[in-house]
Amino acid sequence: MMKPYLSIIIPAHNEAKRLPLTLIDIDKHLSKGEFSYEIIVADNNSTDATREVVRRFSHLIKNLQLLECKVPGKGATVKKGILEANGDIRLFMDADNSTSIDQFQKMKPYFPEGYDVVIGSRDVEGAKKEPPQPWHKTLAGNVGNLFIQALLLPGIWDTQCGFKAFTEEAALKIFPLLKIDRWGFDVEVLGLAKKMGYKIKEIPVFWVNDPFSQVGPFAYLQVLWEVVKIRYWLSFKKYKL
Repeated sequence: MMKPYLSIIIPAHNEAKRLPLTLIDIDKHLSKGEFSYEIIVADNNSTDATREVVRRFSHLIKNLQLLECKVPGKGATVKKGILEANGDIRLFMDADNSTSIDQFQKMKPYFPEGYDVVIGSRDVEGAKKEPPQPWHKTLAGNVGNLFIQALLLPGIWDTQCGFKAFTEEAALKIFPLLKIDRWGFDVEVLGLAKKMGYKIKEIPVFWVNDPFSQVGPFAYLQVLWEVVKIRYWLSFKKYKL
């Protein structure tokens, strides 16, 4: 296969039920042939039929492949997928399709303008949530974001949206340095990108709230603790930049 323009990485843990519709939606939007692409489902120790779903769909959807990651955690899974991808642009998105691949069209113009990292946001002007998140999740997210901005990423309003794209160069420089395997990896990626001087663009996306999300209350606290660790690692030069 020729080098694709876009690599789509989908981290998956027990996503056999939600993954088929996501793969169909991606194929519907990208099979029109505007640019070349590959789809990588990075499975993280699923105990359901996730891997079998990918194998079956690989006969129906072109350039779909399965990648297995044995290290627990979304961060570790995304890292493996990003580094084993081949695209000029490497994007990761959620298996529940909360942000559809059609939103990539909003990102695409920024790469020729010199941006290295373009991230989807649910909290900047123009973003839409359908349906809105429960108030307690919104509150937790807002408080957490203020903490993240104060310590690490001023001016970025949504670090946790699972829809982020990177140039090949930025991806290959940032992701090998990651220390965090779980939820806080988004913040670490952006913190490193900023430290390394990469241009980051935050754009509004249409985001569908999944009531069956696997992200629990503990994840919010875990992310905040990991933010403190990232701040320490950056301040005391623990990364090999």
